[in-house]
Amino acid sequence: MIKKVARGATEVLAPWVWVVLLPFAVAHATEGIWKTLLWGFVVALTASVIPMAVIVRGARKGKWDGHHVTNREGRLVPLVTAGASLAAGTVIMVLGDAPRNMLALAGSMFASLIVSMAITFGLKWKISLHAAVAWAAVVTLTIVFGPWWLLLAVPAALVSWSRVELGDHTTGQVLAGSVMGVVVGGGVFWLLS
Repeated sequence: MIKKVARGATEVLAPWVWVVLLPFAVAHATEGIWKTLLWGFVVALTASVIPMAVIVRGARKGKWDGHHVTNREGRLVPLVTAGASLAAGTVIMVLGDAPRNMLALAGSMFASLIVSMAITFGLKWKISLHAAVAWAAVVTLTIVFGPWWLLLAVPAALVSWSRVELGDHTTGQVLAGSVMGVVVGGGVFWLLS
């Protein structure tokens, strides 16, 4: 039963899910419905949908061990793809005069990608991206909407726990991902917004 709960948390609270929903929430804080949909779509598509499509395709072809890419060595193509796709989305937002908070969100995501790549390939260590993205979302939404959004710490803690319970990460890797999410993801959003 515990493994089923952990597997469910890992799937339902996966990074791509947070990253699909987060841009719409951030855009909604300052924009009308049409701009929320437009800029939310640009960030969700370039930061989540396109990279996830590449990940799923690669997993089906056996290029890495699954759609969570738990093998550290397999993360290069997905992370580079995510960076290139997000960079393209950021160019679209700059050219389209996107709101500052959306550019801040893209900037915080890009900074998180750079740091995670440095840790993954420079230090050759498998940091938890599930934890990083979840905790970055908690901080970002709390900055945008206020302290009640700290309640999202519960699902962030749940997905963090699930990664250790499933044996996909050590406690240290999850804690490092959590700190990276708060400091880099949330911190860069705060600095840029």
